[in-house]
Amino acid sequence: MAKTVAVLIAEVIAREGGYVNHPNDRGGPTRFGVTMATARAHGYAGDMQALPREKAAEIYRSTYWELPRLDQVAPLYPTVAAELFDTAVNMGPATASKFLQRSLSLLNRGAVDYPDIAVDGLIGKGTIAALTAYRNKRGGEGELVLLKALEACQAARYLDIAEGKPSQEAFLYGWLHDRIGQAV
Repeated sequence: MAKTVAVLIAEVIAREGGYVNHPNDRGGPTRFGVTMATARAHGYAGDMQALPREKAAEIYRSTYWELPRLDQVAPLYPTVAAELFDTAVNMGPATASKFLQRSLSLLNRGAVDYPDIAVDGLIGKGTIAALTAYRNKRGGEGELVLLKALEACQAARYLDIAEGKPSQEAFLYGWLHDRIGQAV
């Protein structure tokens, strides 16, 4: 059964935990996984240690579910939407959307099944049309294959981050443990 966005948000908040201010975390102080910059952009001016859970949930819903249009992905492939949501939270909505677009274009058998789409980080009509065509061609089995492609993109990005900035190696084990293979 597909998870609701409320359940996905609750899982992310539980996974991210409470207040953290790790010296190597490029996001700075966070609470429930919400960075100070993101909280400020959403009007929260208080101490990050006191960020209300409800505010974090509101930010997750608006910025990481609705803005990237994952509500349009979920009816087609709910597990893919869940994976994209988690990736959006951890890497940004544009990155998650690009992973989907890149994967769809590479899974279309050289544009035989449907045309390539722009990898612009914005899920719009073209991306949804490609996802619909992919689903029509590949059915339910296609969700698992697409999920594998998305997780491969995500894992490769984590490795690149840690390789490019050794201070981020402190987080690599947790990223791979907590974020790869969790959506199924």
